[in-house]
Amino acid sequence: MNLKHKIEHLPIRDYLEGELISSIKHEYINGEVHAMTWASSNHNRLMVNIVREFGVHLKNTPCEAFGSDMKVQVEDNYFYPDVMVVCQHEANDYGVTDAPLIIVEVLSKSTRKFDHTLKRQAYQRLSSLLEYVVIEQDVVDIEVCRRSHHWQPEHFYLGDEVYFAAIDLRLPVTEIYDRVANEDVQRYWQTVQENAG
Repeated sequence: MNLKHKIEHLPIRDYLEGELISSIKHEYINGEVHAMTWASSNHNRLMVNIVREFGVHLKNTPCEAFGSDMKVQVEDNYFYPDVMVVCQHEANDYGVTDAPLIIVEVLSKSTRKFDHTLKRQAYQRLSSLLEYVVIEQDVVDIEVCRRSHHWQPEHFYLGDEVYFAAIDLRLPVTEIYDRVANEDVQRYWQTVQENAG
């Protein structure tokens, strides 16, 4: 999602209370409240695909997948990741967790730098986090950074299979990009059809 405008120096309790009644979501970063704007159709497709696949895989386990309405707390900052996996989540009145196992962000042109820098650095300070995943919506590129690999990025493309080691799940990139409309996806399926013919 895109950051729009900011409100400075709001107390944390006021921020959390305000989110319960706000018609739009805000992230709380270094004492500043940043409003978030709409997400594209492709952004939503990618997010829903991941939540669905994670959710099915995690059924009947202590872990569950959450979409973008759940906040993650990193020290005194609060973010809305696109997707999180949380195990043994303790419900609270503010929809907050500080112990995600996996965080997924879907990138857009306006958020790419923010997701690759400030958010990445913040998320990696979470002792629970094992994998940080960033997914491009305008091209096909999935980047997985794992604690076990010292956060070094691995990239996956159409035809590849992504292994989410934290939950022992393998997903084809084609499933993650199901129904996504961009040139990479269209070109891939056109090639598949030509080769089949």
